[in-house]
Amino acid sequence: MVTVSAPRVGTRHRWVVLGLGVAAQASFSAMFSGLPVTGVELRAGYGLSTGALGFVVGCLGLGVAAGDIVWGLLTDRFGDRRILLTGLVSTGALMAAMALAAAPADGPGTPVLAACLFVAGALGGSVNGSSGRAVMTWFADDRRGLAMSIRQTAIPAGGAVGVALLPPLAAASGFRAVYAVLTGFFLLSAAATARWLHEPETERTQRKRTSRSPLRNRDVWRVALASGLLTVPQFAVLAFTAVFLHDARHADAAIAAAVVLIAQIGGGAARIWTGRRSDRGADRRTAIRVIGLLTAVAMAAAAATAHAPLPLTVAALATAGLLANAWHGVAYTEIAVTAGADRAGTALGLEGTTVFGAAFVTPLVVPALLGATSWTAVWAFAAVAPLLAVPLTPAAVRASGRAPSSRAGSGR
Repeated sequence: MVTVSAPRVGTRHRWVVLGLGVAAQASFSAMFSGLPVTGVELRAGYGLSTGALGFVVGCLGLGVAAGDIVWGLLTDRFGDRRILLTGLVSTGALMAAMALAAAPADGPGTPVLAACLFVAGALGGSVNGSSGRAVMTWFADDRRGLAMSIRQTAIPAGGAVGVALLPPLAAASGFRAVYAVLTGFFLLSAAATARWLHEPETERTQRKRTSRSPLRNRDVWRVALASGLLTVPQFAVLAFTAVFLHDARHADAAIAAAVVLIAQIGGGAARIWTGRRSDRGADRRTAIRVIGLLTAVAMAAAAATAHAPLPLTVAALATAGLLANAWHGVAYTEIAVTAGADRAGTALGLEGTTVFGAAFVTPLVVPALLGATSWTAVWAFAAVAPLLAVPLTPAAVRASGRAPSSRAGSGR
């Protein structure tokens, strides 16, 4: 584990911490979102079937799901700085190794590629809890919604970079170049983290736990499980829009990239808007429910227009993808605040487990469902999941009902 020194810094440093959290999250998202969108190139370059493609891509999510609670517990124990550095450096090293020995020309085979992506997800997923906990410890409750939403916006922003950059790079220069670029993203983020990320003085000198484990909190589990369901349409659109438009609609790859970019960028803007509203008094749990319902309606429209004129199909998928990307800021803030700042790493780890577990299962279910039915059924399946998340999300609570520890912060 990377060890670091801890100089004294002021409360204004929280904005630097937020920026570093965004950079780290964006580096991971460029890999996590960008690689699936190279699905056509992955399938051709590595000689994969559509089912094998879904499995390989899903291994990224499985790796995150397998490691996130562990990373969260370690973050609460050792601090966000050490864990974030450890994850960024190790993921960058893995990407460098893949650039050297796991490109299609090296003939790694499906099991080796799947194992590499599983490990990439397990290591890279450390940024989820560690960067989120850093934001929690530096921002007070009346600013956490916006701060956490900005951090979560790094997911679609970094994903947009990956979506725009990696497919044409894979097509023009191959996957050796793809992995080399991702190596650069992770190592640059690690260098910035090592230089500028510091914990609040109170966090360094006193790591005591003032609240019960979030793993024993029913509302924490409900938010986490609802988030997993909301991930299904998000990842269905992310991973299979390119394949659907290529195979079923014979559309150009640029159209698929545009759909995903609209979903990512629009979803990021929606995250910031909902996060800011929550700081001004809007209830985060209600926001999660509303987004779930709207996502279900939009995905149902995508199913209904699967074989309509192409502009209608593209518009429906882009809208559904945008909404499916809009819930993260309020959900991640809510689960962290419910757990308390001193236990936020564990709660965010649980959130990552359900979210990325769904990201693993979805690419397995979609090819099987497609083989048995049609693309209409695939998009209908993606509509049912967020609908189920609506009643699962805990009911709104009065501000006075929140635990005192949820209001702890390092500065305003």
